[in-house]
Amino acid sequence: MLNKLSKVTTKSNRRVGRGYGSKKGGHTSGRGTKGQKSRSGYHSPRPGFEGGSMPLSRRVPKLKGFSRGYFDQKITKFVINVSDLNNFADGSKVDVLSLVEQGLIKPGSGNFSIKICGNGELTKKLNLENLSVSKAAEEKITAKGGKILINQ
Repeated sequence: MLNKLSKVTTKSNRRVGRGYGSKKGGHTSGRGTKGQKSRSGYHSPRPGFEGGSMPLSRRVPKLKGFSRGYFDQKITKFVINVSDLNNFADGSKVDVLSLVEQGLIKPGSGNFSIKICGNGELTKKLNLENLSVSKAAEEKITAKGGKILINQ
């Protein structure tokens, strides 16, 4: 029973610079020679401290005023392949609302843009309204007899 107990070992921290018997003793005790890091009580300086010289955050000129660019809404971009449009019925109209109904895009509260790309094959005749279309996708849609209408 006692022979099945695991041996408990703890590793103690090595005390640096306490003589040759401490395995890290001797003249400089592994700290190199001279300098700030070789002294006792050393801790690394605060972030941005450059040894007393003027730090970068104060060397760079300050710009006057402020920009509203931070507050602008991000534009979410949706890319839809031609093969994804095969979910629609033959001869149907495809616009932003129909894409949302099919679940191909999920617009949030911000701005969004949609582009139809030419990856995949199209098997149905579709009429696209108010959607940006790549050249390859336009060729595939018109080859099947579909139309691309852009209202301005």
